[in-house]
Amino acid sequence: MNTNSSKVNVPEAKEAMNRFKYEVANEIGVPLKQGYNGDLTSAQNGYVGGYMVKKMIEAQEKQMAGK
Repeated sequence: MNTNSSKVNVPEAKEAMNRFKYEVANEIGVPLKQGYNGDLTSAQNGYVGGYMVKKMIEAQEKQMAGK
């Protein structure tokens, strides 16, 4: 059983999620770039991921509310 949580369930969504990741990083001021990002702290990386989840939840809540 594969328990890799970073697996994209819909392969076509991979590029969209990548664009979203860079959009969020830019929005919150994290200098994420294509390729190697080992110079970023785990806090910076975690902040990008956490903010992505927050934005996705907000979008889903709006959709569920009919907005």
